[in-house]
Amino acid sequence: MNNMFSPEKLQTAVDILKHDIPAAIFETLYVTLIATFFAFVIGLPLGVLLVVGDKGGVLPLPKWLMKLLNVIVNLLRSVPFIILIVVVFPLTRLIVGTTIGSVASIVPLVIAAFPFVARLVESSLREVNPNIIEAAQSMGATPFQIITKVMIPESVPSLVSNATIAVTTILGYTAMSGAIGGGGLGNIAIMYGYMRYNYMVILIAVVLLIVLVQVFQSAGTAISVKTDKRLK
Repeated sequence: MNNMFSPEKLQTAVDILKHDIPAAIFETLYVTLIATFFAFVIGLPLGVLLVVGDKGGVLPLPKWLMKLLNVIVNLLRSVPFIILIVVVFPLTRLIVGTTIGSVASIVPLVIAAFPFVARLVESSLREVNPNIIEAAQSMGATPFQIITKVMIPESVPSLVSNATIAVTTILGYTAMSGAIGGGGLGNIAIMYGYMRYNYMVILIAVVLLIVLVQVFQSAGTAISVKTDKRLK
């Protein structure tokens, strides 16, 4: 135990904190935000379809198509992320030309996150008061108008809150991607901490990840409260 926190290891941790941690924080934030953006680009419309395409929804879709969408979402959500990274290696190499590095980790992050985002969006939209939707239908609003002018605006506070959950979840995934050279704080913790038995480096990386989670959570909560019309 004493060797874990020897002067040499402490000095190494300090050097890493000075020279490598700033770049690792930037990589983590960059990958998290880019992956979250693309996860919502795919997951938001998918989540909308899961709600409006239901029987009794504003835009009913064929039953087989709804079953297919649900199977895809459930299947991708059930695959552990560390396994998914390896499974999508060919796709990652096809898109970015490599399977190692921060940019390469974005591909599996998006694939892992968009089904999760779709379910979060579905949950938010199902909270919308059905009476409001019926009122819009009675006034002759089209399905597209109901989706864009009623359902999404009414669920903004919940969507923001769930977006915060998505961001913090993806942030946690970035740490796991460090196990295969994904870059960021996860890579620092694995390569310089775990592999070299320098637990001070692991501790620093974990603390910084916790801080980032708290920052995202606080910002998301503040925005959610500000957009909630019920609190005004």
